[in-house]
Formats: sequence, structure tokens, C-alpha cells
Amino acid sequence: MTQAVVSTTIINEASEIERLYTFQEYLEYEGEPDIRYELVRGKLLLMPASTHLHTNICRFLLYKFQRYFATGNLDLVVNSSVTGVRTEENTSRIPDLVVCSQTVWEQVLYRPGAGVLDFPEKPILVVEVVSSNRRDDYVIKRNEYEWAKISEYWIVDPKDKLVRVFTKPGNEGGYDWVDFKGDTSIVSPRFPELVLSVKELLAPPLVEQLMKEEQSKIQTFQQQAETERQRAEISQQRAETERQRAETERQRAEISQQRAEKLAQLLREMGVNPEAL
Repeated sequence: MTQAVVSTTIINEASEIERLYTFQEYLEYEGEPDIRYELVRGKLLLMPASTHLHTNICRFLLYKFQRYFATGNLDLVVNSSVTGVRTEENTSRIPDLVVCSQTVWEQVLYRPGAGVLDFPEKPILVVEVVSSNRRDDYVIKRNEYEWAKISEYWIVDPKDKLVRVFTKPGNEGGYDWVDFKGDTSIVSPRFPELVLSVKELLAPPLVEQLMKEEQSKIQTFQQQAETERQRAEISQQRAETERQRAETERQRAEISQQRAEKLAQLLREMGVNPEAL
């Protein structure tokens, strides 16, 4: 491809991105593979690539919520960096993590186009991990999520080493917020049983290692369960052996008793009193 053709292609792509889109056009927009855009007041906004720390935080948080929902048998779905949330008429954000009900997820699952939650039932939680443009997460997106009536919004800030939790008490009025730092456990009104410290979240272990440890525990549990099963089977076999032995002794005693009774009867028939012998 010549330089002129490359330049023309770049100009055409830039022109396409700069034009204003409706929300429906955004849902149907097909850009380059693996390139994500948010829709901000009709404009396509290219999302920057994430750092490794950013990615690890999102993956760890996804892992924690998935296990929390499974343990609590909750009908909730959590996704990381793939599901959009409509915040205004022609604005749709892609949070680093979003939690919604299975009912909402099923509505968008088979709908053609981009996966964006734009239903009357709102997502339960959105999370943004602060990257280069801090004002976006602390001001612009905060206002959008508040306007969109998202009941809980987290800002995870690796630079300031804090997690800011925004909530809407009673789902009325504006956001209240609390900062959590250090070894402090994050307190979520929507997920009160979730155990997660800021320190752990900001320096997360690899999910692969956690899954290995989890699998090792499962295998250990299975081995222990198998050992207990074998012990129970051996005890059952011993009990059955003892039962059979007792039955044999009972049968022998019964045969001996029958023989004694027959002998006593024979002696009586011979005119001998067996009790006198």
C-alpha cells in the first residue's frame, strides 16, 4: 500500500470517528477487531490499552465477584471491560467491571450489535480503575453514573492507593462516598459479605495462581473424602463380617439346641428321664 493510500485511509477513518452517531448506530458500529470505542455525546471515543496492573486488578476483581456470587447462590452476572452501560441519550461507557442481574444479562445476551445495558433495570455496580485521565473517572463518569441511577460505583485508584465507593442511599438524591485505604476492607452496601482489602486489590495475586491453589484444595478435599469413604467401607465390611459370624454362631447354637431336644425326646421314649442324667 502506498503512502498516499495509507494517508487517505487514516483520514477516512478519522472522519468516520469524528462524525456524530446515534445510540442505535453505535450499537451497530463495526470497527477494527479488538478495538473498543465508547460513545460520548454522539462521538466515538477510542479506549486506550490497559497496563498490566490495570488488567490484573480487573481480572482479580472479576474472580472475587464470581466466587462471591457462586458461594451465595446469587442470580447475578459480572463482566470485565466488555459490557457497555448507557448513561445518557447518546453516551455509552464501558466500565472496567459491571454487575447486573441475570434477567438484564439475558435481555442483552442474544440482541444483535454491541453488548450495552440500556434497560429500565439498572446495573447494580460499575467499577472504574483509574488510568491516565483521572478527571474522567472522578468527575465525568461519576456524574454520568449518578445521572443514570447506578446505585453503586467504585473508583479503584492505584496511584493514590485507595478505593472510593459511591452509593445512593435509598436510591434517592446524589452519591455519598467513602474512601478505603491500606489494609481496610472495602465496605459495599450491595455486597456486605464480600471480604476484600484495598491492599489486596491494588497488588492482586495472579488469578491463575489462585485457581491452582483452589484446584489443589479441591483435590486434597477429594482425596480426604475418598480416604474417609474407604475407611467407612472397611468398617462396613468388618461389621458385615461380625454380623455373619454372629449369625453362624446363632445357627450353631440353634442346631445344638435341636440335637439336645431330639436326644431328650429319644431318652423319654426309652423310659429314661433326661433330667435325671
